[in-house]
Amino acid sequence: MGQTDMIRKIVIVMLILALASPLAACGRKSSPEHPKGSDHPRTYPTQ
Repeated sequence: MGQTDMIRKIVIVMLILALASPLAACGRKSSPEHPKGSDHPRTYPTQ
Protein backbone atom coordinates (compact mmCIF):
# COMPACT_ATOMS: atom_id res chain seq x y z
CA MET A 1 0.00 0.00 0.00
CA GLY A 2 2.88 2.37 0.63
CA GLN A 3 3.93 2.62 -3.00
CA THR A 4 0.41 3.14 -4.35
CA ASP A 5 -0.21 5.93 -1.83
CA MET A 6 3.00 7.65 -2.94
CA ILE A 7 2.07 7.33 -6.62
CA ARG A 8 -1.41 8.69 -5.88
CA LYS A 9 0.07 11.72 -4.08
CA ILE A 10 2.47 12.39 -6.96
CA VAL A 11 -0.38 12.21 -9.48
CA ILE A 12 -2.50 14.61 -7.41
CA VAL A 13 0.35 17.11 -7.13
CA MET A 14 0.99 16.88 -10.88
CA LEU A 15 -2.70 17.49 -11.60
CA ILE A 16 -2.77 20.51 -9.30
CA LEU A 17 0.30 21.97 -11.00
CA ALA A 18 -1.12 21.28 -14.46
CA LEU A 19 -4.40 23.01 -13.58
CA ALA A 20 -2.76 25.98 -11.83
CA SER A 21 -0.08 26.74 -14.43
CA PRO A 22 -2.43 28.38 -16.99
CA LEU A 23 -3.63 30.75 -14.29
CA ALA A 24 -0.09 31.94 -13.68
CA ALA A 25 0.37 32.72 -17.38
CA CYS A 26 -2.72 34.92 -17.73
CA GLY A 27 -2.75 38.67 -17.40
CA ARG A 28 -0.45 41.58 -18.10
CA LYS A 29 2.23 42.83 -15.80
CA SER A 30 1.65 46.50 -16.68
CA SER A 31 -1.52 48.50 -17.00
CA PRO A 32 -3.23 48.19 -20.39
CA GLU A 33 -2.80 51.01 -22.90
CA HIS A 34 -5.55 52.36 -25.14
CA PRO A 35 -5.00 52.05 -28.90
CA LYS A 36 -4.18 55.21 -30.81
CA GLY A 37 -7.27 56.95 -32.14
CA SER A 38 -9.63 55.39 -29.62
CA ASP A 39 -12.13 57.48 -27.71
CA HIS A 40 -11.86 55.55 -24.45
CA PRO A 41 -12.64 56.08 -21.63
CA ARG A 42 -16.06 57.00 -22.86
CA THR A 43 -18.70 58.72 -20.74
CA TYR A 44 -22.10 57.17 -21.15
CA PRO A 45 -25.32 59.19 -20.91
CA THR A 46 -27.40 58.80 -17.79
CA GLN A 47 -31.09 58.05 -18.00
